[in-house]
Amino acid sequence: MAAEDDREDPDYRFTLANERTFLAWIRTALALIAGGVAVVQLIPALSIPGLRHGLGVALTVAGGVLAVLAVRRWRSVQAAMSEDAELPRSHMPILLAGAIVVLTIALIFVISVQP
Repeated sequence: MAAEDDREDPDYRFTLANERTFLAWIRTALALIAGGVAVVQLIPALSIPGLRHGLGVALTVAGGVLAVLAVRRWRSVQAAMSEDAELPRSHMPILLAGAIVVLTIALIFVISVQP
């Protein structure tokens, strides 16, 4: 219990910066989910059966996974700040960029084979 009493709360500015970063990741997750819904509801049927729903599901799943990763990232950064430790590295930007590149290539392919 003594170790918990010795722990200092991080400077509120860093806590708020961590929260703003978390909210930015959540906004991105919501945009991916909205994009998934938009693909399924607004894009007309494609020449490849099931592709529209597949892309919609991929975007929606990516948004859900990103939301979970955002919570994990927020908690780990908050814990590191509380313990005055080095901030953990994040692979989230690389994963998100990779997922967007893959989906972009898939969409370019679909657009190019569409009659």
